[in-house]
Amino acid sequence: MSSSTEVKRAPFKGDHVGSFLRPERLKEARAQWAKGEITAQELKKIEDEEIFKLVEKQKNAGLKAVTDGDFRRSWWHFDFLEGLDGVEGYDTEQGLQFDGVETKARGIIVTGKVGFTDHYMIEHFRFLNQIAGDAVAKLTIPSPNMLLFRAKIDEDVYENQQDLVRDLITAYQGFIERIYQEGCRYLQLDDTSWATFFSEEGRASIEEKGQNPDEVAELCARVVNESIAKRPEDMTVTMHICRGNFQSTFMTSGSYEAVSQTIFGGLDVDGLFLEFDDERSGGFEPLRHVNRPDLSIVLGLITSKFGELEDPDHVKNRILEASDFVPVSQLCLSPQCGFASTEEGNKITEDEQWEKIRHVVRIADEVWQEA
Repeated sequence: MSSSTEVKRAPFKGDHVGSFLRPERLKEARAQWAKGEITAQELKKIEDEEIFKLVEKQKNAGLKAVTDGDFRRSWWHFDFLEGLDGVEGYDTEQGLQFDGVETKARGIIVTGKVGFTDHYMIEHFRFLNQIAGDAVAKLTIPSPNMLLFRAKIDEDVYENQQDLVRDLITAYQGFIERIYQEGCRYLQLDDTSWATFFSEEGRASIEEKGQNPDEVAELCARVVNESIAKRPEDMTVTMHICRGNFQSTFMTSGSYEAVSQTIFGGLDVDGLFLEFDDERSGGFEPLRHVNRPDLSIVLGLITSKFGELEDPDHVKNRILEASDFVPVSQLCLSPQCGFASTEEGNKITEDEQWEKIRHVVRIADEVWQEA
């Protein structure tokens, strides 16, 4: 396990969001398990072996933080949320709609009081932490906002949102306390809910539910801040804000501007992983609302959706542009998203994936050695 001093440097100058393409061997094993052809223990053995190889590849690529790549998950968010008390998964009539493609049909429903007593992903992190060696074991989980935005709520359980929010915050506080006890010092909250506020269409969808978008945004910030408020001082918590990532497509577009003051000036996280890989994300101007010298801004300038490598000089110039709003010492570099937010993965090869990671590390080494 790495030192607390090393973790305090997270997010690192060359970092990553977390998920990786599932190897064919793992995909086959999960399919066999779903059909009842192998046992859960046999699947776990293969998962363990593939995660061990993944960790070594991450370290060899120059990353200082390693994840398990979501290798034990089907979804980046549903799998975790289903592990909370009172939350169940169920088969929906249709999947989530992305740009020209739809996910498999799946959803979550709150059927009881939301809480935390135990969670199966604690064991997943324990294994990662044991094999991380001199790297920092990073755990990625969905933001609590994802339950508010994605779950169907049984009205017999919660008559009002206020009670649900209270229980949800308490559940996350409990999980964070427990995962810290297991040795987690680098936690990332993944959150696509913010993208709803980026476009007129998204804000209109909130208004159609009889809600005020600005008030909902403030609620999202409060839920995050209160969920992480009791974290120990030596635990780094970051947030990844995404516009959707499924088979190299996206769900929404728009600049951070509409909620920039809330995101950059109102969240108590230690770092923000942000998409800036194409014009859908807008410019760097919203970063002017960063009002803390200890907030790291991780620029997602390297796309994880396609294999072609970005011109390193262009990436360096964009980092320079961002430094007009945030000191370069507070900036970091990463891919704009994971490579496989769901088990299907993006339309990119494993070789291209690792070249992307090495590209991030090389450029980061050059930029911040020169800075």
